[in-house]
Amino acid sequence: MKIAERIVMSVLVLVLIMGGVWLYLSVKYEQRQVREAVARGEFEKPIATSSTAVSPDDWRSIYPMTVPLIIGTTTVEASVADTLSSRIKGLSGTPFLPDNVVKLFAFGVAGNHSIWMKDMNYSIDILWVTEAGEIVHIEENASPESYPESFSSPLPAWYVIEANAGFVERHEITLGDQVILPVP
Repeated sequence: MKIAERIVMSVLVLVLIMGGVWLYLSVKYEQRQVREAVARGEFEKPIATSSTAVSPDDWRSIYPMTVPLIIGTTTVEASVADTLSSRIKGLSGTPFLPDNVVKLFAFGVAGNHSIWMKDMNYSIDILWVTEAGEIVHIEENASPESYPESFSSPLPAWYVIEANAGFVERHEITLGDQVILPVP
């Protein structure tokens, strides 16, 4: 191979390597930008505001994908938050939560998961549930005025369930009751 050919080949290899590095770094930068935007809630479907009020009969426009869930002896529909952005958003900004609907936060790991009332419009009951489905902690009537205080369980939980305030009392839910979770 002649020297000129070696130089051209070396330059081409160097250009390919530099192009690959540039592509890799730009993709990583874009991924970081998207993750930060999702964490800020910029990719969430907007919730109806008072100017476009949603009727309680049309609750599926706010909670479109639900799964059946049994808490104690009560069957409800669960709107599942199983991504970082959906767990951060939770029920914030929603105008109401129907009595037969709960928000199920699936963390995928046991921990002392905290819940706050940022941008909430109504009070809720909060239940912490183990991976096996046992309720290990309950906070009743957490109000929007409690923000920036957060609520957490003294025992590790895998799931958190948010329901309308009074749900626990109405359905006589107690520590140790079982939650039958949807099968993924």
